[in-house]
Amino acid sequence: MIWFKLNKTKKTFPQNKLNLSIQNKRRILKVDHKKQHTDFLFLFIVLIISIFGLIMVYDASVVEASEAFGDRFHYLKFQAIYVLVGWILLFIVSRIDYHIYRKWVKWLFIGNLILLVLVLVPGIGLSIKGARRWIDLGFTTYQPSETFKTILVIYLAKWVEKRRSMGQFFALIAFVLGLIILQPDLGTAIVLIATSFVVYFVSGAPVIQFALASFSSFLIGLVLIFTSPYRRARITTFLNNSTDSLGSSYHVQQILLALGSGGLFGLGIGQSLQKYRYLPEAMGDSIFAIIGEEVGFWGALIFILLYIVILWKGFKIAQKAPDIFGRLLAIGIVCWIGTQFCINLASMVSLVPLTGVPLPLISYGGTSLIVTLVSIGILINISRQIES
Repeated sequence: MIWFKLNKTKKTFPQNKLNLSIQNKRRILKVDHKKQHTDFLFLFIVLIISIFGLIMVYDASVVEASEAFGDRFHYLKFQAIYVLVGWILLFIVSRIDYHIYRKWVKWLFIGNLILLVLVLVPGIGLSIKGARRWIDLGFTTYQPSETFKTILVIYLAKWVEKRRSMGQFFALIAFVLGLIILQPDLGTAIVLIATSFVVYFVSGAPVIQFALASFSSFLIGLVLIFTSPYRRARITTFLNNSTDSLGSSYHVQQILLALGSGGLFGLGIGQSLQKYRYLPEAMGDSIFAIIGEEVGFWGALIFILLYIVILWKGFKIAQKAPDIFGRLLAIGIVCWIGTQFCINLASMVSLVPLTGVPLPLISYGGTSLIVTLVSIGILINISRQIES
């Protein structure tokens, strides 16, 4: 339904009329501010999940923080700062007309590409567990691939307004994703590929081209997997996670043990056993395992339903956005957040191979959390420009 309306809009609004429509919308919005409204239910659910994320980060990190720093609140303090900064930026961005990004996105895109190159430079990029994904700022670290998710969506939303061939699209995506793969960060690459394809398809690309692109990406993914030893090991573990229980299968087995221990109603908040250094990345990518262990199946289901409401609200905003740029921007943001959420959960329950992507709004990490909240702020601004 959403795709049909977007394609239909593209056919009935030529570029000159579209520009005129955007200008008229801006004049109307400047004159009549009463028509602007904020979706407070949307914001309230995001706030609830953010607070729940703070609780779970503290809960999952208390053992490691006590042993490593002698302060059980060490990670909580940083995460609380990230949440505060993220919400301040959310409210600021929600008041900025999203059309302004059309003017600056080219320079933001180029700047973020330069940062993606810098993380690969020894002495600038920070290497952790064999991956170069961060820049050390001294007081904290910054992960350029996280900000690139939203910047790429904005860039594509503007870029595909003009008719682009499949060759041009592939050249652009291959170049930017090549930098992500070099880090290496296959999880983020998958999120960006899925998001880019959806934005390109929604912009009016033929179904045959979309299918061809999807199949080609699948083949490229297989090549990337089977030419990398650690990726092959993850596939092998996924196909048979009962082998090498102290090696390649250890992480997956501890996740499943945590989720199984939670049962229907969980062990209770703060009662996790896996956080006692059994589960790797307990406060990061694997935090959903701690959630499932402590709140059980029903608690985890409520958490998932709240996230589904957020995504549904985002799709409604995309459907009602006042122009094509706003619709593509909204659908792209919802897609990358939703794809990352689904990949994280699917890897936790062993539906897909274990992939290192954070759980949006929940996992410990400043860049990911702040970028997610800023992206939600952009969605709020688009929703405020929808006529009542």
